[in-house]
Amino acid sequence: MKLYDAIILGAGAAGLMCASVAGQRGKTIIVLDHADEVGKKIIISGGGRCNFTNLNVLPKCYISHNPHFAKSALGRYTQHDFIAMVERHKIAYHEKTLGQLFCDSSARSIVNMLLDECIKGNVDIRTRHNINNISLEDGLFKISSEKKEFLARNLVLATGGSAIPKMGATSFAYDVARKFKHKIIEPKPALVPLKTPQKQLSFVQNLAGIAVEAIVTCNKTQFRENILFTHRGFSGPAILQISSYWAHGDIITLNLSPDIDVFRFLKDKKQARPKTELKTVLAELLPTRLAHAFAEHYPSLPIATLSDKIMEEIAMKIQAYQFKPSGSEGFAKAEVTLGGIDTAGFSSKTMESKNIKGLFAIGEAMDVTGWLGGYNFQWAWSSGWAAGMSLD
Repeated sequence: MKLYDAIILGAGAAGLMCASVAGQRGKTIIVLDHADEVGKKIIISGGGRCNFTNLNVLPKCYISHNPHFAKSALGRYTQHDFIAMVERHKIAYHEKTLGQLFCDSSARSIVNMLLDECIKGNVDIRTRHNINNISLEDGLFKISSEKKEFLARNLVLATGGSAIPKMGATSFAYDVARKFKHKIIEPKPALVPLKTPQKQLSFVQNLAGIAVEAIVTCNKTQFRENILFTHRGFSGPAILQISSYWAHGDIITLNLSPDIDVFRFLKDKKQARPKTELKTVLAELLPTRLAHAFAEHYPSLPIATLSDKIMEEIAMKIQAYQFKPSGSEGFAKAEVTLGGIDTAGFSSKTMESKNIKGLFAIGEAMDVTGWLGGYNFQWAWSSGWAAGMSLD
């Protein structure tokens, strides 16, 4: 049986990155994945264009029980390093909002780039390999699939988290980590739409499909981007962002007019155009259907008839709309996983287990979760690079 320097389980972003780096260092690497093709999550990401990193990557953009863990890898392999590789491969890209970088064409160009880098390192990649057993004997890892057995000095867990089970996501990495006595921070859906309580559901359902820029706040955390009304609650970038900071029982506050003081606006309109109806005035601030929804509980009378108290009430509803989510849409709709393998048991520099020599964990499997907008891919590249440079 051939002895590999490392077996990498998972042919996604982190796994392929790690394999290419280690392979080009002269290490004998094999990558095993249960799926029928590599990089499936990369291919569907960013609407098929892959938001592969962000110009504004900073450690504060990541959530972990150890907020310092991601600093080393992110600092040693930065977004600029990955961008340089993208440019070497002549992949055209563009910046969208807030530093988000996307491919001009297909996300497959990122997968092809990683595969080209793996070829340079003579990496052996095998799909359709379901792992039946993992053991550690005499300092060597033995991996058994239904097709073959493999032996290596090092084992890298790169099979991701629990998000998007229809893409093949499982708890595999957590199960292996537990087998080797590592703790798991409870996995939860992150970057996920939120559901409104029943008493507010009809209001939201009638507005389904409307998108509006808003400031979304939960506790002391807030994001400003678009939100989207859905048939079950709220989605859109700002909601996905805040979902990573939300826990059951927390209240979400929406400011649906972040640039204009609604009370002052109504006062000014009352003076300038006293005969205008409230719904007409609000439609100058908000999408028409949303404006009418906020106005429907008030008489269809000229704005001149509204007292300051009523206008303050309307302004509060628009600029401090609150709801206590009944839940999220779960792992099926989540883009990533919050929680995962506890970083306390691993080196932040090498990604190697502190207790089991030769065991590494990288990417989404770890308790490191980035913001929406390319941050999670950058963690995959950075953590994969750190492990790839450390495999001996």
